[in-house]
Amino acid sequence: MPDLRGRTAVVTGANSGLGRVTATELARHGAHVIMAVRNTAAGERVAPAGAEVRHLDLADLASVRAFAKGVGEIDLLINNAGLVLLGPRQQTADGFELHLGTNMLGPFALTGLLLDRVKDRIVSLSSIVHKRARLEFDDLMSKRDYTGSRAYGRSKLATTVFGLELDRRLRAAGSPVMSVLAHPGLTDTNLTPRANAHRGAFQQRLINAVSKRATQSVERGTLPQLYAATAAGVRGGQFFGPSGLGETRGRVTEVRASEHARDPEVGRRLWAAAVALTGVSYLE
Repeated sequence: MPDLRGRTAVVTGANSGLGRVTATELARHGAHVIMAVRNTAAGERVAPAGAEVRHLDLADLASVRAFAKGVGEIDLLINNAGLVLLGPRQQTADGFELHLGTNMLGPFALTGLLLDRVKDRIVSLSSIVHKRARLEFDDLMSKRDYTGSRAYGRSKLATTVFGLELDRRLRAAGSPVMSVLAHPGLTDTNLTPRANAHRGAFQQRLINAVSKRATQSVERGTLPQLYAATAAGVRGGQFFGPSGLGETRGRVTEVRASEHARDPEVGRRLWAAAVALTGVSYLE
């Protein structure tokens, strides 16, 4: 990683997992880091020296707007925060399906509200599961056929579509800001225990044991988004992930989004839907 002194980064979901490692490494290389977290006490416990900890709940647009008002000029916005729940369907404070609201609509609104203050890059965190999903525009909130895993896959597809459409619109506007995507492969984060919190204790222990054997460390899983955020020569619209075993682990390489995610018409439709749902309009 390069010397990041003089640069400021906002990292969402920075109190644990991929976000914690991202915030720590950016700070270690000299960046001033704003840790945007739901649990500020947890954020303060892990914050690297010099980092700021501020409250942000992406499942509440009022919180998104309040956070954005307090942010000045920044170099990097890393939309890292994510959620996966495999239990019953839940909703955000604004009535959105919880996965879509937290993983895509909240970051969409945050990006729009901060865009005039971003100088360099916006990194959106996708997942390999986006490749098995399709967006149903007549049922974006997954009311018809809800399962947690399906809703999570759709939300990460929506994140991927958003990142690519944001790149198209930034280029069309002649903006120097880049939209870049990354995914961590299969990584041992705290999302797996949270996703299975509705299960019995024995099932949780079994799933967690299997998960730890199948995944790479969170430090390895963070490398694609750190590369996307800091490496020289990165271009808008690029997508980075692990190089081996079906993109589940390995060194950082450029990867390819699904055909559905790359479709410009899908991008236009999702953007219009996100503007209507969040009330945040930009790059129109």
